[in-house]
Amino acid sequence: MDLRKFVAPALAALLLAGTMALAGCSAEEPASEAEPTAEGAAEELEGSITVQGSDTLLNVATAWSESFMDENPGVDISVQGGGSGTGIAALINGTVDFANASRGIKDEEIAEAEGKGMDIVEHSVAIDGIAVVVNPANGVSDLSLDELGQIFRGEITNWKDVGGIDAEIVLLSRDSSSGTYEFFKEAVVGEDFEYAASAKLLPSNQAIADEVTANEAGIGYIGLGYLTSDVKIVAVDGVEASVETAADGTYPISRYLYMYSDGEPQGVMAAYLDWILGAEGQQLVEDEGFVPLP
Repeated sequence: MDLRKFVAPALAALLLAGTMALAGCSAEEPASEAEPTAEGAAEELEGSITVQGSDTLLNVATAWSESFMDENPGVDISVQGGGSGTGIAALINGTVDFANASRGIKDEEIAEAEGKGMDIVEHSVAIDGIAVVVNPANGVSDLSLDELGQIFRGEITNWKDVGGIDAEIVLLSRDSSSGTYEFFKEAVVGEDFEYAASAKLLPSNQAIADEVTANEAGIGYIGLGYLTSDVKIVAVDGVEASVETAADGTYPISRYLYMYSDGEPQGVMAAYLDWILGAEGQQLVEDEGFVPLP
């Protein structure tokens, strides 16, 4: 006798009965397939977001946008650099949804926005330390904050005056549209002073890193996310710039990085900002060499 002819149908019947019992259904009332709920449909994000501003934030902002769009195919995010001032101006002009900035918004920028009926809201998204960098061949490894100020004001012009070789210091700075330029001026050069006229103004962190790599007499400043072995970090007041010293506040040239919006973000913008401030967004902050929020 071929037992399979009897065992298989019996087993199938038992499995069907068990399934119906677990589902609380009867044979006369078969379970219907689940219909998509309105709640489930609402979870699929759609829309577009435009972001412009800080060159310091550009790499991490690009990583944020690419990862978020991978998870949400219905969302399109455009990210541009150009500097903090450029991004904030674009927000005030209504041409972008978010402005990225490596400095706090200025009083005059807030006044301009309010004059247009806008309500600018600040969102802290990461922490950065501004590293002072020189060529690896430079023997100077530590400068006081006061010496650094004198160098960038043009009051100290030769490396021999701070323990280096007899060579004229080549000053490298970000251009004036940069939030890093503004922050470094306030923290190092001095609010009531100006950068030395001899300072070479460059358009990006990478441009400064490249120039320092190529010029043994150069000195510049860049965000932590742009440090490589091609440049040498100079400690400031005995503390070297790093993720750890920026996080614990011991490095004297540390700052928050921001996104600005007109009013509290809604809809897809709110979802994007929440994601940036969440675990995935803050992990990308760390991956790009910056400091996650505490």
